[in-house]
Amino acid sequence: MAQASARHILVNSESECEALKTEIEQGKDFADVAREHSKCPSGKQGGDLGTFGRGQMVREFDEVVFTGDLNKVHGPVKTQFGYHLLEVTSRS
Repeated sequence: MAQASARHILVNSESECEALKTEIEQGKDFADVAREHSKCPSGKQGGDLGTFGRGQMVREFDEVVFTGDLNKVHGPVKTQFGYHLLEVTSRS
């Protein structure tokens, strides 16, 4: 079974998501941005979601996590919860 590890940042708007992505791409640490801005409880751990299998997260997550480039910030990704930035940290 495919497994992946990822971290994410959850916010309310696409524009906020885009602004945070720009900050990260300009050198700000993903984990620091997650701790400061993410609405998800995982934000306290720098957005770390741990390791999970295909189908354990919402469909939009699966599409990015199991096909996107490793160690790259993906998003905004819209789900029923809001807008996410995702970073896939490992996949097997």
